Amino acid sequence: MFSRRELLMAGAALSAIAGSGLAGRWSQAAAQQALTEDGLLDFQSTGNVTILHVTDLHAQLVPVYFREPSINLGVGAVAGLPPHVSGADFLKLYNIEPGTPEAYAMTSEDYVALAKSYGKMGGLDRIATIVKRVRAERGDSVLLLDGGDTWQGSYTSLQTKGQDMVDAMNMLQPDAMTGHWEFTYGTERVQEIIEGLPFAFLGGNIFDSEWNEPAFEAYKMFEKGGAKIAVLGQAFPYTPIANPRWMFPEWSFGIREEEVAKNVAAARAEGADIVVLLSHNGFDVDRALAARVPGIDIVLAGHTHDALPEPVIVGQTLVIASGSHGKFLTRLDLDVQDGKLKSYRHRLIPVFSDVITPDADMTKLIEGIRAPHMAELSRELATAESLLYRRGNFNGTFDDLICDALLEVREADIALSPGFRWGTSVLPGQKITVEDVHNACSMTYPSAYRSNMSGKMLKDILEDVADNLFNKDPYYQQGGDMVRVGGMGYTINPNGDMGSRISQMTMLKTGEAVDPSKDYVVAGWASINEATEGPPIWDVVEDYLKNNPVVNLQENRSVKVV
Repeated sequence: MFSRRELLMAGAALSAIAGSGLAGRWSQAAAQQALTEDGLLDFQSTGNVTILHVTDLHAQLVPVYFREPSINLGVGAVAGLPPHVSGADFLKLYNIEPGTPEAYAMTSEDYVALAKSYGKMGGLDRIATIVKRVRAERGDSVLLLDGGDTWQGSYTSLQTKGQDMVDAMNMLQPDAMTGHWEFTYGTERVQEIIEGLPFAFLGGNIFDSEWNEPAFEAYKMFEKGGAKIAVLGQAFPYTPIANPRWMFPEWSFGIREEEVAKNVAAARAEGADIVVLLSHNGFDVDRALAARVPGIDIVLAGHTHDALPEPVIVGQTLVIASGSHGKFLTRLDLDVQDGKLKSYRHRLIPVFSDVITPDADMTKLIEGIRAPHMAELSRELATAESLLYRRGNFNGTFDDLICDALLEVREADIALSPGFRWGTSVLPGQKITVEDVHNACSMTYPSAYRSNMSGKMLKDILEDVADNLFNKDPYYQQGGDMVRVGGMGYTINPNGDMGSRISQMTMLKTGEAVDPSKDYVVAGWASINEATEGPPIWDVVEDYLKNNPVVNLQENRSVKVV
């Protein structure tokens, strides 16, 4: 990502500031001086094809704070392998110096202090600058691919039914995309958008439910730099399980390994020099698929929000992870000759928003999109005294806030909040705005339910989610993190068998064990059941913050991992 010289410059600058006792804007100025746009985007071009990849934007048009996970466990054969390495172990694995821009961008280590130095990341106008610069350099050899989860995840995307992101991405001009959360706008809206896209929407693993026939284009052939590149689209295979099936009953999903192999063979027969899988499977599924399906040169992974500075090589296949929320853009230069990939050069480009110049055209578009909503977006609800973040296998303080709101406002014994990996961070000392809340919960099925559940049912729910996350067979993993729990603690053994991972379920207020035969009042949100009733979760959180205007949430230790 950076040259060693740039990393040392940044580290030296910060050390000097720290040693002098200065802080705040001075440390931020020093950090920014140590980074330059030219330095971030400098790349020794090679070969005849360039692929740019962005994924899991989650409707973030403007720069954000987003803390990477402090824990990201793998099980079975992938335990301890990237991307299941985090924090200090990640820095050691990739030989990254603590305190550097790269350490800030890619880990949770010393996050708050480094965030104050290096600022926000992302912003579609900064990404547009990078894309335009690469296109100016490489001409018609550039292929820009969007890995999906693009239209959902913000206040403006919800208000416009994804049109804000559609308009912005149309200006960015990708060549193809695939999807997942896109489908939660419902069949009619998804079809309406796709029919108007000036680029390909690919999903070879999506079939018509009635006729069991392909519902979308499986792949598209592109000619770039004199080479024929087949791009296969792979939407999230468990969309009807992780999200409400009733919103898109016309379509069925799945990994459909046989279809992938068939489409790879068809693309090769059509003359493809290389085959690229534009995937929203999740990294571990992609790693397994790459090992089982021959003929895929490159997998561009999405869904699990992993950001890796180097490709993971599976046999002859490069598996590449480009992060989320607009923090990164992957550049991959390829030398494709005689129908084969001869060599490559890769860089995961960090989008430091204070360093990369915004593209004027995209900035104007984004400002126009947001202008009608700015009063509401900027409305202040409370103050954060501690870091609010979501990512982590078992806990996140933003979800702790949501659980506290559910417990208080919905008058519940236990609260459940889904383990989504999307949602931005709020630094200590910042105001919590309507935009911040919606970045954590803006979606089309937000009802906060309140119901009775037995202790046995609660354990079954936890066991089911744990199996989705920690099944040793990647093909049974659905991505995401553990459901967050408020009012109750438990012990989990991620390496256990189905039905035996969860134990010692305890009510936090009383210390009493959860009784399997007893009913508890449970509040939650994002139920996939069509008849779910209750106020939208953002109203619940706002009501809670009216009575709790200062939020100070320390690390949640109610989940014990063994």
